[in-house]
Amino acid sequence: MKEGVYKDIFDLFDYKPLLKINIVDGSQTFAPFFTGNLNFIASSVSNYWYLQIRYPKTNIVYSWPSLIYSEDIPAVAKAIEELIFANKQLFYDQQEINSLLLHQMVTADRDFVIQQIDQPLKLPDFQLPYYEGFNKQGNKYWLGIYRRDELFAIELLKEICNLCMQTRIGQLYISPWKSLLIKNIEPADRPLWGNILNKYRVNIRHASNELNWQVEDLCSQCLQLKQQLVREFEEADLRTYRLSFVIKRSPKSGLYGSIIIRVRGTDLYEISHTQDFNPNTKEVIVYRQGVPANELSIHLMALCSEFYARQSTELKQVATITDDAPEAKGITVHQCDDCLTIYDEAYGDEHNGILPGVSFAGLADYECPVCGSAKDAFKPVLIEGNKFAYTASL
Repeated sequence: MKEGVYKDIFDLFDYKPLLKINIVDGSQTFAPFFTGNLNFIASSVSNYWYLQIRYPKTNIVYSWPSLIYSEDIPAVAKAIEELIFANKQLFYDQQEINSLLLHQMVTADRDFVIQQIDQPLKLPDFQLPYYEGFNKQGNKYWLGIYRRDELFAIELLKEICNLCMQTRIGQLYISPWKSLLIKNIEPADRPLWGNILNKYRVNIRHASNELNWQVEDLCSQCLQLKQQLVREFEEADLRTYRLSFVIKRSPKSGLYGSIIIRVRGTDLYEISHTQDFNPNTKEVIVYRQGVPANELSIHLMALCSEFYARQSTELKQVATITDDAPEAKGITVHQCDDCLTIYDEAYGDEHNGILPGVSFAGLADYECPVCGSAKDAFKPVLIEGNKFAYTASL
């Protein structure tokens, strides 16, 4: 999904929404699908979107029964918002809600362009991209800044804005993970951004198991607990790839994650997880209750281990070469000229978020995960002989 599509939709909003609205690509996992009240998710049909409504102050989610046309998104959102606030006793902070009634009221005297839903919304496998530091995007860079305490100094923000004006960068972005993103940095301007990072001592290389957390806004208790758990995860050298964690104090906060930690009393917590550990899945399974803060990491590490054990048993073997197999003609891999790192499409590249089965030719922008060399530094290498036995997994 190109940036221009979003901008075209934003330009059609002629009012300031009171409800939180998400407009996301259906194949991405950087922005959780259901954290908004009105969640428009791109379908496979060009210019048509699924709509998932999460009613305000509730965890009730309603799937709109048809696809919404791009140009109708602002009008549909406005109509739904007006009806919700005009009928709070029906649709706002209620334990039970008649979603069919809302649909009838929205569509009664309005003519929207719709499309029948031929296939239900499919949730992509969760994989959180690394979202901080300098990263190549085409012939330019983007910079992600994450702050451990979720605080950005005013002076730092002022200098960032001044440099944006100086280098003709027109937009700043805030990610769902509370990081600041600056896009379209020219290679010649990269040292200027490095100077700002140096001046304010900004670390842009945090461990990945610290970046996959969400906590409620302005909740010092949640933030302190996150920092404690991250330290204990780091000491245990815990793997958390393809998982995300949420700490919730309010049951109606609207935060989603693979593993949910809920405050249940003074120094007591409940641990739960989504059915398939996908943060966009709505079904939640309670794992442990009444857990003291000093025991949380023990149970969370056990749950992470259970997730990876489940992943191992669910892997599908799609190709196995044995001594009895016909002699292989050889396979072609791509090797970095600078550090000799190999990209093999049978395995992909976990560091860069590339799944197994993606051909090297199909990579738009790729850099070596070890030395950072560009894609054109890789050369094809033929590996011959039937002794190169491997199992490729999906």
